Amino acid sequence: MSDKLSCYRCGESLAALSLPLSRQDQCPGCSADLHVCKMCVYFDVRVPRQCREDGADDVTEKERTNFCDWFKPSEAAFDPYRKAQADAAQ
Repeated sequence: MSDKLSCYRCGESLAALSLPLSRQDQCPGCSADLHVCKMCVYFDVRVPRQCREDGADDVTEKERTNFCDWFKPSEAAFDPYRKAQADAAQ
């Protein structure tokens, strides 16, 4: 079980999903794809290519499902501040 994981986009708990996340897994709350860069422990906007894993292929769309073999879901992927900003912008 993925008790501590939450969706990077909406914060919905992913406890009902089993690990490892598959390419087809989607958030039960917002239907966002979950095997994406923004959900990964190696995702970092402060580094080149926004990925801390040197061996990973370059992925240009960070919110689209990919085939990255380095993917590991991050428990800290959800940022409530970023979601509040996005909600306010709408």
